[in-house]
Amino acid sequence: MSRKYFGTDGIRGRVGEHPITPQFVMHLGYAAGKVLASIGDARGERPGVLIGKDTRISGYMLETALEAGLIAAGIDVYLAGPAPTPAVAYLTRALRLQAGIVISASHNPFEDNGIKFFSAHGTKLPDEIEHAIEVALDEPMQTNASERLGKAKRIDDAAGRYIEFCKSTFPAELDLRGLKIVVDSAHGATYHIARAVFHELGADVIAIGAQPDGKNINDGYGATAPDNLRAAVVEHHADIGIALDGDGDRLVMVDSAGKLYDGDQLLYVIARHRQAQRGLHGGVVGTLMTNLAFEHAMQKLDIPFKRAKVGDRYVLELMQQQGWQLGGENSGHIICLDKHSTGDGIVSALQVLYALRANRQTLQEAARDLRMYPQVLINVKVTGKAGGLLEQQAVKNAVTEAERVLNGKGRVLLRPSGTEPLLRVMVEGEDGVLVRSCAEEIAGVVRGVAG
Repeated sequence: MSRKYFGTDGIRGRVGEHPITPQFVMHLGYAAGKVLASIGDARGERPGVLIGKDTRISGYMLETALEAGLIAAGIDVYLAGPAPTPAVAYLTRALRLQAGIVISASHNPFEDNGIKFFSAHGTKLPDEIEHAIEVALDEPMQTNASERLGKAKRIDDAAGRYIEFCKSTFPAELDLRGLKIVVDSAHGATYHIARAVFHELGADVIAIGAQPDGKNINDGYGATAPDNLRAAVVEHHADIGIALDGDGDRLVMVDSAGKLYDGDQLLYVIARHRQAQRGLHGGVVGTLMTNLAFEHAMQKLDIPFKRAKVGDRYVLELMQQQGWQLGGENSGHIICLDKHSTGDGIVSALQVLYALRANRQTLQEAARDLRMYPQVLINVKVTGKAGGLLEQQAVKNAVTEAERVLNGKGRVLLRPSGTEPLLRVMVEGEDGVLVRSCAEEIAGVVRGVAG
């Protein structure tokens, strides 16, 4: 099913450039409203849609445009204000609404923004509904008659509801008393939520990256820029550090010495603990980017493991196909389906902390047996479709040569980004120097072919 606007994570781009303009977003709200209204009519319901956003200054404009389009299509709109992506997924389900919409570009800079949808079940919108919305976008807007317009309502306790939900995913018999935690919210959607969750569970919390001004989201803070977190953990003699991204659906963590742990390592801690507790329920899903060492560790623990395409929606799809409850990406998207319907940075952090508290371990001790292979990722900026570069003979030759040099002790992966104009070149293996050399050689060839 071809996509004109929707990528792997909704619609995303530079604010002011098509499609992230108020005109298009209003039309998108109208088109989505018409599709959702048709489903609602079939069920005899008046559809309701929740809108949440991160802290980008453009969120005010896009929220208003979406609201107008949805109301014009006869949809009741519920406004959550600044809210993490997983909070919108949770609240959509808890309020029995027909869909949730998040205005966010996740880990991208503030100049970007995007729109992504959740179904009534708190999962990514099915492909067929996204396709129906794209078809509806080709039709002109025709505002409903006044008596059939939707209404808008603000959800004043959205943050409080979500805080209580997050706390409910942590075992009632345990707490975080005695732990000093640095929490970095990336000046993003969890700025008013993350600290409260860990504090109310008993931790001594130091909050950083929690002063959003509309322009500083992900700027030097958060999961994609953890240096300030590492420094703060060491400075404050904290036990652990947690960094979330701009919309709160992914995380990285730092131990007391300032060492960084990515999604693969955190997923390992959760998986191993669940296996020991006999609560794993099947295997674990990773992605094409999951470190080869993680796969080998799962084999050693006799835990089934499968790789999905990169993107949390593909991880979730494979988890559902297998009937498994645990999966994630090395970028820090971790999905615990027994706790939430989507990836959630705060909930995932609590699952790691559960393993540490239950086993009376530090993060260093819990992840000690996972020896990560050196992995080099180089993002090459391209113009146009990045996927076309994969068919260039020079690029194919560079990959073949790298695989020959690695001699079965590593792997090479090239893939287009689903959200940015980039071709990602990834090489991993036992020899870090060789891995770096191969990655740089391939990236150089890609740059040359891309012009």
